[in-house]
Amino acid sequence: MSVQEHRARLYETIPEGSMVISYAGVPIHTNEDDYYPFEVNSQFFYLTGLERENMAFLAVKAGGTVHEMLFIEAADPLQERWTGKMPTKEEASLVSGLKDVRFTEDLSSAVGRFMGRYNIEQVYFDLYRCAVPDPEDYNAMKAREFARLYPAASLRDLHRACVPLRECKDAGEIAQVRQAVDITRQGLEHVMRTLRPGQTEYQAQAAFEYTCRALGAMRFAFPTISASGRNGCMMHYNTNRAEIRPGSLLLMDLGAKHGNYCSDITRTFPADGKYTPLQKEIYLLVLKANLAVAAAARPGVTLKDLNDVAKSVLGEGLVSLGLISDPAEVGKYYMHSVSHSIGIDCHDASFVGDVLQPGWIVSDEPGLYIDEEEIGIRIEDDLLITEDGCEVLSREIPKDPDEIEAFMAAARS
Repeated sequence: MSVQEHRARLYETIPEGSMVISYAGVPIHTNEDDYYPFEVNSQFFYLTGLERENMAFLAVKAGGTVHEMLFIEAADPLQERWTGKMPTKEEASLVSGLKDVRFTEDLSSAVGRFMGRYNIEQVYFDLYRCAVPDPEDYNAMKAREFARLYPAASLRDLHRACVPLRECKDAGEIAQVRQAVDITRQGLEHVMRTLRPGQTEYQAQAAFEYTCRALGAMRFAFPTISASGRNGCMMHYNTNRAEIRPGSLLLMDLGAKHGNYCSDITRTFPADGKYTPLQKEIYLLVLKANLAVAAAARPGVTLKDLNDVAKSVLGEGLVSLGLISDPAEVGKYYMHSVSHSIGIDCHDASFVGDVLQPGWIVSDEPGLYIDEEEIGIRIEDDLLITEDGCEVLSREIPKDPDEIEAFMAAARS
C-alpha cells in the first residue's frame, strides 16, 4: 500500500464537507543558532511519505470530489549554501504522489478559497497531546490560529482519525519494520561480541549505534537504554554513564528506524558472558512469560489480554521462587504492561481496548526488576499479528540464555 492509498483510506472515513490540514513541523531551537534533530509529524508522514520540515498537506472532500495539495518551501540559494539542497516540487511530488505542489506562501490563500467556495463544516488538524505540561505542538498552534480566523468550522482531530488506519500495517510498512529489526539484530550481535566488564554503559550504547548507522539507520526509535546492575530496574533509564561491573547484567532496550518505521527490542546480557544461577533462574521465568505472550497473540485479543497472560506466568513463577506469597503481588517486581503497538512511532497510534487484527505489529516485553539483587531483566520481541497467530519478527535475535552465553563465549575465544 502506498501513501496515496493511505490518503484514500482516510477520505473514506471523513464526511463530505471536510478539510484536512497537516503540517510536517518546524525545527526547534536548542540554544543560540542550533536546533534539535528534526522529527516529522507522524500523521503528515503517514499521508505523504515526506520527512522534510516546513511542509504542509491540504485536502478537501467537498462537491463530490477530493482536492489535494502539497506546500513546500521555495528554494533559497543562500540557505542551500549553508544547510544543503532543498527539495523541488518534482521531487516532493515523486515521493508523495501529490500532483498539485505549491509553495508554502500560497497555503493561507488556498485555504481561504476552499473555505469560501465550499460548505466546509469540519477541519482536521493533529490535536494529539501526550501530557498537559507539554509545550504546544506546531499543528495545535496552527489549529488555534485557524479557529480564530474561521470560528464557524468545527475542529476535528486528525490523529484520532488516523489511528484506525495506522493500527494495521500494509506490506510496505511491514517490510520497513522487518529491515529495522534486522539492523537492530546486527547491532546487538556487535554488543555481545564486544561487551566486557569495566566498560561504561555508553560504550555499549556506542557499539550498538555505530553498527546501526553503518548499516544505514539514520535514526533510532527512541533514546537507547543501556542499563547495568540496579539501573536495569528503572524502566526508561537512559543516563548510560555507569561502569558495567563484573557479575552484573546489562539491559539494553533499543531499536533502529528504517524508512521512518521503528523496531523496539530488549535483551539482557551478562557482563561476564555467563549468567549467575539466580540471574538465570529469573531470566528463564521472564523468557517463559515472553513465549507465553507470543503464543497468545492472535486476532481478536487485546493488549490487556496479553498483559494478563504475562502477569499470570510471572506471578506464579515468583511464588515458586519464594519472592512473593501470592500471584496477586506480582506488581512488586513487574510494574509495566507487556505490549504496545509499533510503527512510525515506537509507541504507535492505537486505542485502549482495540482488538488485534492481522497487520498489527506489537511488542512482547515482560520483565522483572528485583532491586535488592540488582537484577533487572526484560526480554522484548516485535510480533506481527497474522491470520491465525503471530510471527516473531525478532526471532533471529538470540534470547535463549544458553544461546547468548555460547555466542559471547565464541567471541571471547
